[in-house]
Amino acid sequence: MKLPPPLEAVTAELQKLPGIGPKSAQRIALHLLKEGPQSMGHLAELINAVAEKVGFCQVCGSFTDMPVCSICENPNRDGAVLVIVAEASNVLTFERNGLFKGRYHVLGGLISPLKGVGPDQLRIRELLSRLEDKNIHEVVIATNPTLDGETTAAWLFRILEPLGNTGLKVSRIGLGLPIGSDLEYADDLTLGRALEGRRAIGSG
Repeated sequence: MKLPPPLEAVTAELQKLPGIGPKSAQRIALHLLKEGPQSMGHLAELINAVAEKVGFCQVCGSFTDMPVCSICENPNRDGAVLVIVAEASNVLTFERNGLFKGRYHVLGGLISPLKGVGPDQLRIRELLSRLEDKNIHEVVIATNPTLDGETTAAWLFRILEPLGNTGLKVSRIGLGLPIGSDLEYADDLTLGRALEGRRAIGSG
């Protein structure tokens, strides 16, 4: 049986979401239909509100509904340690386990020659600007242990290494994350150990 075109269109859009296959998309679409117009309308309003109100922090690049996010605004966060991540969703992963009390910088992606993404398309200039703050003593590169993640980490180290002369320590998230894994799916214990086991880069 073929779905009515409007329902088929919703199913097709749901399939574009991460982790949603054709069967799951159809189940979700049918569930929404079963819930009725009021429920669907409420969901649509919430999605529109997110589109209109949620953006990225002017300082770190994480999700926020204000110009500056609550983490950057929090005076109790440790301003001496800055964790560099690829995506804003990675900040949510770190915050989930509550072990890290420092601040973040979101690159907005990873260097990927095959995808045509270079350093100029990432928030590198903003990072260097933030590192003019002499209160930052360590940056932890926490990109995924994938090919693009390691490429980005190596490139970051090259541009940050000279800052070591000013006392800035550059480290890489430690062991505990298997090669090819994604930070977003790391469990709290593994991520906590990886952060605690971070190592200095380029020290041999």
